[in-house]
Amino acid sequence: MSDVPDLDAAGLPEELSALDQILHRGEGNPRTRSGIMTLEILDGTPDWERFRARFDNASRKVLRLRQKVVTPTLPTVAPRWVIDPDFNLDFHVRRIRIPEPGTMRQVMDLVEVAVQSPLDISRPLWTATLIEGLEDGRAAVMMHLSHAVTDGVGAVDMFANIYDLERDAETAAPAPLPIPQDLSPNDLMRQGISRLPGTIAGRMRGALFGAAHVVGEVVRDPVHRLGGAVDYAVSGARVMGPVAEPSPVLRRRSLSSRSEAIDIEFGDLHKAAKSAGGSINDAYLAGLCGALRLYHDEMGIPIDTLPMAVPVNLRSDADPAGGNRFAGVNLAAPIGLLDPEVRIKNIRTQMTRKREERAIDMVGAIAPLISLLPDSVLESMAGSIVNSDVQASNVPVYAGDTFIAGAKILRQYGLGPLPGVAMMVVLVSRAGYCTITTRYDRAAITDPDLWARCLLSGFDEVLALGGDGRAVPATFTTDAPAPPPISSNGSAQQ
Repeated sequence: MSDVPDLDAAGLPEELSALDQILHRGEGNPRTRSGIMTLEILDGTPDWERFRARFDNASRKVLRLRQKVVTPTLPTVAPRWVIDPDFNLDFHVRRIRIPEPGTMRQVMDLVEVAVQSPLDISRPLWTATLIEGLEDGRAAVMMHLSHAVTDGVGAVDMFANIYDLERDAETAAPAPLPIPQDLSPNDLMRQGISRLPGTIAGRMRGALFGAAHVVGEVVRDPVHRLGGAVDYAVSGARVMGPVAEPSPVLRRRSLSSRSEAIDIEFGDLHKAAKSAGGSINDAYLAGLCGALRLYHDEMGIPIDTLPMAVPVNLRSDADPAGGNRFAGVNLAAPIGLLDPEVRIKNIRTQMTRKREERAIDMVGAIAPLISLLPDSVLESMAGSIVNSDVQASNVPVYAGDTFIAGAKILRQYGLGPLPGVAMMVVLVSRAGYCTITTRYDRAAITDPDLWARCLLSGFDEVLALGGDGRAVPATFTTDAPAPPPISSNGSAQQ
């Protein structure tokens, strides 16, 4: 039997990968929960029936939106995605109204509660909630998705069917309904048992063939082959090993979190990055490092570096939207560097070197082994694999204007999980704007107002490299004075 995974009608793997299994198992525990949340701000309230129909049609085209996970009673085979025979669109697509005029802070607090809440693992692992009642006649869409379904980049493709490129686009005919599948945990277990002899034999043949191939290669070229194995092991140690001492300020963890966000014009961040010879991602990470430096300084504990994990997209055009295709790069985040241009160059050098590591996908390589561990062990390992204080993601979405059911999307904010880290930061670039959302553990960041001001000032330091662009608060006001940003020559701006 082949070890190549079976594919469903849409070309998606039917079995969960080892990494997806780990993420799915973590959904029931608040310390390992992996929910992805996005918040879209709309210029008006979309038509409800059109809104609902958009998600109905998307769920017919993208099977993952109608599939649930069935786990065998005994682990004779990997868990499987099956089309839910009890799929109920009204459970997944919802609407609520907040007291008018609702502020962005009220909406973000609502989203924060939702992202801390578990998804129902007996159903397809997503929800979409229309939030009405925002000030100025606006509305919002809150989409919650399990990381076991896909990663941030995959989610962009997965939900593309719900958007239009014009406000009054014609409604397309609905796609045919997928055929539901009745498969119980016992049924899946029995299938695994019946396939077990062939699976074992196939894997033994594969292992013997692979071992013979390796031995033959070593005999023909012992120096090169053994040297390559050593190089990979050394690379793995660099990928997985600590890169900086943890921050003493961010060391505590709890089950309470909060999110703050800012908006930046894409062109302003691009000009700042270009002026320093870096990319948008380099400038983004440099601004975050500036915010972290200001916060540590204000707390009276300045430090030079802290460990920061940056997911790197490994998804190709040929990969399906479902599943996770990313690796983590560990940086010694240079928060002690005052000059934002020097900071950008330092980050670029580190990112370039880390991306070239042979063992960059080490976490994916060891995922099959980790997936065999008990839940209690997985919980204790949360955060230790990435070995960082902060994680920072960058998700490009749609460059042009997009609409949903007659309403235009103005901004999109991303809230990621907190897998044992103090802070998850997500940059979303969409329709000419970048939003930076910082979701943090309230035991690590104990002064929310100070952090908000530092976040603004840290990015203003970087934006000043490109001209007069400035970050704009999205979830807070700036009544209190912000810490002074640092100019390019390393001195505080007056």
